[in-house]
Amino acid sequence: MKKLFYAFIVMVSLAQWAHAQEQNKFRVGLDFGYVMPDGGGGILLAIEPKYNVADNMNIGLRFESAAMAKNIKGGGLTLEADLAASTSYLGTFDYYFHNGSSSFAPFMGAGAGYSTLANIGVQELGPDEVEVDGKFGGLIRAGFELGKFRVAASYNLIGKSDLGDGAEVKNSYFGISLGFYIGGGKWKN
Repeated sequence: MKKLFYAFIVMVSLAQWAHAQEQNKFRVGLDFGYVMPDGGGGILLAIEPKYNVADNMNIGLRFESAAMAKNIKGGGLTLEADLAASTSYLGTFDYYFHNGSSSFAPFMGAGAGYSTLANIGVQELGPDEVEVDGKFGGLIRAGFELGKFRVAASYNLIGKSDLGDGAEVKNSYFGISLGFYIGGGKWKN
């Protein structure tokens, strides 16, 4: 966590030469990717409408669905749950570090919101599913845009779910995504 904080400070200090896309423009991003929860894996799909509040900043709403299998730990057992989709609804903020000489634009961002979590089912324990409640959480991410294409690495911070009898499932996950966006103007030079 300390390294992430120092990386953020360095990037913010480099912002003196940052120029970015056009202020007051609206755009919509679509991302596809791979998620890595505690054990297991899965896929993600996200749509994110954004508004450019400044030439190097935007705010948005991210709607993400991540279908994944996760590990359940507790009571001396570790089991893999069936594949199930969770959905996140997050308010986001991105800051772009762009030098004005090309369409390559690195960025860092964060978000906060609510995640609805899929019920947990394990084949070894029978056909019943364990219901879990949704949780408030956050998102930190970094990546780059090249023209209208986007590559990002994100970490979704979502609290653990207690399944009873000492069993729990970690809901946080790391994701890598590729995507593109429509609208938003052009990077200023």
